[in-house]
Amino acid sequence: MIRTLGLAALCAAAPLAAAAHKLVVFASVDCKMVTVEAKFSNGKPAQKGEVRVLDGQNALLQTLSVDSDGMAHIPLSSVDHSTGLVIEVDTGGHDNYWIVTPEDIARKCGS
Repeated sequence: MIRTLGLAALCAAAPLAAAAHKLVVFASVDCKMVTVEAKFSNGKPAQKGEVRVLDGQNALLQTLSVDSDGMAHIPLSSVDHSTGLVIEVDTGGHDNYWIVTPEDIARKCGS
């Protein structure tokens, strides 16, 4: 009986442990640059990871790495952003994404 309860408690706690390390991705735009932040839910920056930049139709435009501070910078002039951008970050064990819409870019560029 105790063994069964212990196993049940362990199984119930497993999803909580996995959720404790969720990757949070945020991207902001300032008309010249998209700044990407990747950090874990505990606030620690992702120190390794691949950033994939896709257009609004999910075509890969560019791949780069996150810096040791969990940041990546994408010059808008280096990608076709007319249909928006999907920013995916993959740390090898965790992944998440952020969508930058054409309206986000236009708003920041004053158009």
